[in-house]
Amino acid sequence: MQQNPMLEQLIEAHLDFLAHEFSQPETVQQEFLHFYHWFRKQHLKDLWSCEQLNALLQKQILDTPASAFLIEQIAEHIRFALVHPVNDSAKIADVIPVLTIDKIAQYVASKSGHRQRLIKTVVSNPAFSAMISQLIQHSIQDYLDNSLIAKSVPGVSRFMKMGKSVLETVTDSSLDSAVSAYLQKNILKLSQMSESVLNQHFDDDKLYHLQANIWHKIKDLPLSVLKNYIEVQDLPQTVALGHEIWDFMRQSDYLKQQLHDGVHAWYVRNQERTFDLLLRDLNIDEALIQQELQQLLNPVIQQMLSQQYLRERARLYLEKFYYSEPAQKILDTRT
Repeated sequence: MQQNPMLEQLIEAHLDFLAHEFSQPETVQQEFLHFYHWFRKQHLKDLWSCEQLNALLQKQILDTPASAFLIEQIAEHIRFALVHPVNDSAKIADVIPVLTIDKIAQYVASKSGHRQRLIKTVVSNPAFSAMISQLIQHSIQDYLDNSLIAKSVPGVSRFMKMGKSVLETVTDSSLDSAVSAYLQKNILKLSQMSESVLNQHFDDDKLYHLQANIWHKIKDLPLSVLKNYIEVQDLPQTVALGHEIWDFMRQSDYLKQQLHDGVHAWYVRNQERTFDLLLRDLNIDEALIQQELQQLLNPVIQQMLSQQYLRERARLYLEKFYYSEPAQKILDTRT
């Protein structure tokens, strides 16, 4: 394309004008606000469809695996938070509000129906029955073998051993077998007794006070106690394990269906709303645009100007315009 001296002067003048205008902070602020004022009046359904949003989220959240660097950064940020020196001086009560803890305690304590069903499920589990049976059996055996009374009172130890041998003779089996058989025979009754005892010890009032007592014991502890329960040096492995679970879930048909239906339900509720209301749901309003986002955007524009990036991109389109046939016709009629 042969250059035209007059067009080149026009392009340079146009570029100088743009550079001057966008170098003024108020220009960036006004343009950003004008765009926001237009954008906030648009309805969701007029710009994006449900299918477009779902396709974007499916691709970016479910179809795109997390990078190894991101996983490393997650582990590093958790480690940084755990070993931060402020944890030694900050108490648990400094970061968790006591009134919220009290509300949680009241809420948990009030769910007696849920708690009773949970207890019933636990005590009805064969593993619980086996644990209780073994605990009782071992306790009886330990008592007979190591009773303090039998050791301290002369003759009692021999008497208890004699009683044990008599019992084994009468039942024609070892004491362990006899106790085991009794427990197996009465395991249903033991489970029912366990359920009753647990419900008595975890009624609404007792459970509330249990939670309150636990809070009073831990509220003044420093946050650094978390290091006693989280192995900082194992974070790369534990975070990687968590990522393996997510990596499997994100590829499952279950999560894809959940995301699709969730996006659809949200879209149906919000498609008639303007972006002004949608942005307010995210705490983005005009005050934020003016005070925060504009200040973040302005240095970007200034850097684009100083590195000639904006000038180079603008020149590309200005050349296309000024050397286009419609512009040539206008200029020819004026010369």
